[in-house]
Amino acid sequence: MSTTMTMAKALNAGLRRALEADPKVLLAGEDIGKLGGVFRITEGLLADFGPDRVVDSPLAESGIVGTAIGLALRGYRPVVEIQFDGFVWPAFDQITSQLSRLRFRSMGRLSVPVVVRIPCGGGIGAIEHHSESPEAYFAHTPGLTVVSPSNPLDAYWMIQQAIASDDPVIFLEPKRRYHEKGVVDTELEPLPLHQARVVKTGEDATLLTYGPLVRTCLEAAAVAQDEGRDLEVIDLRSLSPLDDAAIIESVQRTGRAIVVHEASRSGGLGAEVAARIQERCFYHLESPVLRVTGYDIPYPPAKVEAKFLPDLDRVLDAVDRAMAA
Repeated sequence: MSTTMTMAKALNAGLRRALEADPKVLLAGEDIGKLGGVFRITEGLLADFGPDRVVDSPLAESGIVGTAIGLALRGYRPVVEIQFDGFVWPAFDQITSQLSRLRFRSMGRLSVPVVVRIPCGGGIGAIEHHSESPEAYFAHTPGLTVVSPSNPLDAYWMIQQAIASDDPVIFLEPKRRYHEKGVVDTELEPLPLHQARVVKTGEDATLLTYGPLVRTCLEAAAVAQDEGRDLEVIDLRSLSPLDDAAIIESVQRTGRAIVVHEASRSGGLGAEVAARIQERCFYHLESPVLRVTGYDIPYPPAKVEAKFLPDLDRVLDAVDRAMAA
């Protein structure tokens, strides 16, 4: 069955389906019950599944994740919401020191199927601590899966796949795309959770991106097409593990690669992607791997965030430089 819905509604539908399918699935987070969450992702779920399965937690991120770890060790599948990306840091110790390590520490005897949902990124005109992109911290941590949907279809299926995983998943939701609509087929066979998607084929250069900037890169590819340049756009979807096969196949064919993400440049995911391309595609490259990213500054005030975020012009400028080399 196919229907048009926003990413927010698709996430809600995916969570509902997971709750219906498995009584061990629980939701917890700040204001996710009666309010339905700041972005209304969990709206209506408390009424249908009750306060034992949709839990309004205290304002204590470390406690939220720590409690989820304990529940997971007792056989539950907790899905916790961090209200905003910049609020995750109080839980960072629990995530990186405990959640990520327990399966390895126990030599596989224990599993911690916890999903940590984090609305991430900018573009909503918010104040400090509400517009961050923390993906590199978690992708750097062995033992964590890190994924990010870019559209309603992937949001619907990927949240269910994340919940079904026996490993902990950091689930990054691009908040400025919550209200964009797309067609969701609730009966199709979804892509594997860790497989990248080629959202537009092309022959001249590869744009590698994820989350909120997939749409931006598709817009750039459309403009470039009018200028006679044929760009391929790959939605990475999974940031750890990366789908190396999809990245390498595309770049070896096009000979040019541009990595695009909102997070600051230094030490960002783009650096890792560029390194892997250099290792595997060196003799196929027609120009250096380029990055279009946020700047190496703390996230700026809302009135100037448009200058911080990669946009159509910055992506097209990188395409020009790649094609001129």
